[in-house]
Formats: sequence, C-alpha cells, structure tokens
Amino acid sequence: MATWKQIPGGLSAISAGSRSNVWGVNSGSQIYRYTNHDANPWVGIPGGLSDIGAAADGTVWGVNSGGQIYRYTGDYDTNPWIGIPGGLSRISVGSRTNVWGVNSGGQIYRYTGDDATPWVGIPGGLSDIGAAADGTVWGVNAGGNIYRYTWDARHWVQIPGSLSRISAGSRTNVWGVNSGGYIYRYTNDDANPWVQIGGNLSDIGAAADGTVWGVNSGGNIYRYTGDLPG
Repeated sequence: MATWKQIPGGLSAISAGSRSNVWGVNSGSQIYRYTNHDANPWVGIPGGLSDIGAAADGTVWGVNSGGQIYRYTGDYDTNPWIGIPGGLSRISVGSRTNVWGVNSGGQIYRYTGDDATPWVGIPGGLSDIGAAADGTVWGVNAGGNIYRYTWDARHWVQIPGSLSRISAGSRTNVWGVNSGGYIYRYTNDDANPWVQIGGNLSDIGAAADGTVWGVNSGGNIYRYTGDLPG
C-alpha cells in the first residue's frame, strides 16, 4: 500500500475530523484518540463503543453495540461521555450541529441540536452514513447503492457505484470502500464519480482538510499519503 502509511495499533472502525482529531474503536469496543505522534499514536479513552464519529471542530459522538448514543464531553470527568436518547448503529459527525446516524433497521436520523428531543427522521434507508462540516451528507444502503443528500424535497440522489462504507469530509473529499475492501475516492463528477485508490480497507474516515485514515479487516491502521509531495 504505497500510498498509505501503516500506523501502529489495532482498530475496527475509524473517524477523522481533521489531521489532529482522529478517533477509533477496536473489536473489543475500546476507544482510542490519536496523539499526533506516530511512534506512540494512541491514548485510550474510558468507555465502550462500536462506532465513532469525529468532527473538525473537536465534536465526537459514538454508539455502542446495544445502540446507545453518547457525546464526548471532554477529559474533565471519570466518565467523559453523556448519554443521548435514541438508538443508532452507525454515526457520523461533520460538526457540532451536523450529526447523522442510522439504526439497525436502516432508518436515518439527523440531530436537532436539542438533547431533549435529539433526532428527526429522514426518509430513506441506509446502512452507513457520512456527514461533513459543510453540510454534505452521503450514505450507502445494505445493497451497496450510494446516495447524496440533496437538502430538498427529493432528499437523496443516487450516485453510480457500489460501496459498503462511506465517509464525507467535505463536498469534494468523499471516500468509500466496497464489500471487497477496494477503496474509492469521489471525482466530483457524478457521471464518472469514482477513482480507485490502491490498497484494501474495511472502514475509512475522510476529513475536511483532506486527511484520510482507514483500517483493514485485520485491524491494521493506515493514513493516506498519496497527495503528499515527493
């Protein structure tokens, strides 16, 4: 994987909000935050999650294997997570106000900004979702079909291709992986939307600043280096 640098550790899911705000969980639901030091890259965070979403503004949400939802409150308490009502299986955070998730039945929810009544249902059915700081939202369904949210009465427009996981860092930085582990980056042309990137991953996290991290089915962790000079 010449365009990827392996980073020590083992994770099953990963999310990148920015170059410095990268979080992941492992197969045992342990939570890790990137230290910004590749030689000693991860610090453990108390709690147990099965999926996590990190934003450029520092916002972090997660869900556990029982579907319970949590928002990170900071390193000020022995339990740095506050429970939010609802039930989700996958979550994505573009910013403090742009938080989306899907539940185990494929139903789609967007955060209202009010913890007392936190979720509004969105028409459609998805198995994974990616929300960006600029309001961009993409999703994939259980059949691998790909959709982008339109913010109008249509709600979703289908984009050609097939993916099993997707992440949107911005309108132009959208990445996904398919069920075979192949990696694709959005070309910004809906007529010919995907270019394949070398490597093999099972989950991917794309940030607004162009940062991309991924994990493979063996838990190995990689950061994308393909756009760097030299």
